[in-house]
Amino acid sequence: MKLASRLSGLALALAVALPGAVLAQQTREGIDVGKQSSWSKLVPAEQIEQAAAQQYAQMLQEARAQNALAPDNHPQLRRLRAIAQRIIPHAENWNPRAKQWRWEVNLIGSKQLNAFCMPGGKIAFYTGILEQLQLTDDEVAMIMGHEMAHALREHARERIGKTAATRLGANLVSGLFGLGAVGDTLLNMGGQLLTMRFSREDESESDLVGMELAARAGYDPRAGVTLWQKMGAANKGAPPQWLSTHPAGTARIQQIEANLPKVMPLYERARRG
Repeated sequence: MKLASRLSGLALALAVALPGAVLAQQTREGIDVGKQSSWSKLVPAEQIEQAAAQQYAQMLQEARAQNALAPDNHPQLRRLRAIAQRIIPHAENWNPRAKQWRWEVNLIGSKQLNAFCMPGGKIAFYTGILEQLQLTDDEVAMIMGHEMAHALREHARERIGKTAATRLGANLVSGLFGLGAVGDTLLNMGGQLLTMRFSREDESESDLVGMELAARAGYDPRAGVTLWQKMGAANKGAPPQWLSTHPAGTARIQQIEANLPKVMPLYERARRG
């Protein structure tokens, strides 16, 4: 038997016996943003998700009291939930915990151009962003994917862990959370989960991960370009990139366009069914 044939047979045997090892050597299809930060490991995901669920429930209660919470039969809410239903099955590719999350999608009556997804899959959109920007389903999917990416990549957990370690020392923080104590840092920063601002790096990463999530769900990732064009038109006079945690619209569009070749095949495949 020739050496090449023997090597081929060995490779096949390894593929059967060690599928994980062979898979690890393959190039991942789609976006590659690297590993998550180790800072997040200082804080148990369960505690962050529990805090987020409590704050989300309180937000819904306050919105309901102000008659700002859209009913289940609201056309825009039904639209949002239908889009989420297509994207969510692809979430666990980025975070295995997502399979266990109790996902929620709600719509709040407000003129704000905003949407978010808290740890544990708690999503909310404001009517302002849908109505003022006249978003298409593809553009909504890009926003939703972006916000889901923050939760899937655990950006809030990372920030809280990093802040706690800076203040108290990594060993002390690890010991506190390891014993199940919530800790002062989680109480203080966890209360800001609804309004937490992320770094430019987090925002850029979420753009890319969100673009892939939307593409795998069959939404056109090129909508990211039109989305940020609309955002730019609605936010004229916004501060330059170096004065904001959010990358400038032009920078985001350039990043999206540069990465379209990686996700267009996923979108085209999803559209073919």
